[in-house]
Amino acid sequence: MDSIITYLISYNQYLLKIIYQLLMFICKYIPLKQWAFEDSHSPEYQKFKVDKLPKIVRFEKVDYQLLLAYYKHKYNKLTKPVQRRNGKSVPENILCPKCGAPHQYIYDNNGSRGQYQCKVCGQNFNESNHTTKPIVFSCPYCGQTLSPKKDRKHFRIHKCVNPKCSYYRKNLDKLPKDLSDADKHKYKLHYIYREFTIDFFKMDLHELPSRAINFKYKKFNAHIMGLCLTYHVNLKLSTRQTAHALEEVHGIKISHTMIANYAMTAAAVIKPFVDTFDYNPSNILSADETYIKVKGIKHYVWIIMDACKKSILGYQVSDTRAVGPCILAMRMAFEKFKNFPNKALKFIADGYSAYPLASQQCKLVNGWDFDVTQVIGLTNDDAVSTEFRWVKQVVERLNRTFKSSYRVTCGYGSENGALYGVSLWVAYYNFLRPHPYNYWKPLNEIDILTNAGNMPAKWQLLIYLGQQTILKMQAENSA
Repeated sequence: MDSIITYLISYNQYLLKIIYQLLMFICKYIPLKQWAFEDSHSPEYQKFKVDKLPKIVRFEKVDYQLLLAYYKHKYNKLTKPVQRRNGKSVPENILCPKCGAPHQYIYDNNGSRGQYQCKVCGQNFNESNHTTKPIVFSCPYCGQTLSPKKDRKHFRIHKCVNPKCSYYRKNLDKLPKDLSDADKHKYKLHYIYREFTIDFFKMDLHELPSRAINFKYKKFNAHIMGLCLTYHVNLKLSTRQTAHALEEVHGIKISHTMIANYAMTAAAVIKPFVDTFDYNPSNILSADETYIKVKGIKHYVWIIMDACKKSILGYQVSDTRAVGPCILAMRMAFEKFKNFPNKALKFIADGYSAYPLASQQCKLVNGWDFDVTQVIGLTNDDAVSTEFRWVKQVVERLNRTFKSSYRVTCGYGSENGALYGVSLWVAYYNFLRPHPYNYWKPLNEIDILTNAGNMPAKWQLLIYLGQQTILKMQAENSA
């Protein structure tokens, strides 16, 4: 009897292993497509779509003498200079920009109209332009070289202007039959690629703040600072209400400006620890953006969270809704993975086009190959929304939780203050706030915080952990 039970247990483990391998195969080679949402195929929605990557042709120089020697070795035949039978000649100053072949090996390619072709390497070039671009973008549908059209803040727009391109012809057939030629510009018809002029993957996400040195108390102490953070962050009181509560309850007379300075300094110290903590995230992430006010002007907070474990993995504050802050938030979240899951990752977002564009750049620059599943609309009108609506609702609920603590601030006074205010709230949400999901315990339990007696002591210990992280980062930078 014992041998049969042992055999069944081992066989079940074998079956679970096979199922796991099949799931990995499905996630990697059969990505989920949003085919059921018919409105996404409409021409009106084409402008919100992100086209696939172009063909990238990199220009590399070679030596024509090495090519001639290679042809002689491979074919046992010399490459002779061009024999000109029509009496035309190529100027002696014309050299091939790719291999440096002299004018004897250059064809007059289009009848003295300025285009030449090298016989050694086959490169076409113009007389007025002896240099070749280091990178050329070609349309993935027709092979036409893309033309730069517009310069934006963070990227340059390249367009395929070939009227015979299959992509252009296909979108042209989708237009309404009664549409006039004057209204065709309202639809996205040509293939478009956005070349980023700023490398968001070389920006330092964990830059040490100038105020993160130490705490010096002339009039108060660390316990009073912990009380300030507890009232201000945990209990969602404004700085003036916090000062009033400390005076009425504890008999501590402190100004609201000092409380704001404590919060700013604590956020600067805690932020490196929160951003570099090992969260061990799951493979289901949810992303969304919400707005805040900085000096009365609308700004945006980008949040990427673990939909299963509920921890906030990436966040950014920006003055625009462009793709740059979205890339930085993705970087902050994806760096939490020890081994990036690639196609096994399920990244859920809304229908905003910044997320597919950011994922395209992640694949191009860092090799993070994953698909963005977009839950569009407020009702489950398609199969994708029905399956992943719960993931989107998790981050929407998080936005409402953040807004409840943000409203007491009446907006931030600076972008730097907004960033550190959000980071202080993220530290509270990830490490101090009790969650019903985790049986009214913090999402990420640390022994040193669990053993603390009260909340002001937990804030002091969280600042201590941040100081240790900063010292470690400074040692690594100096090394």
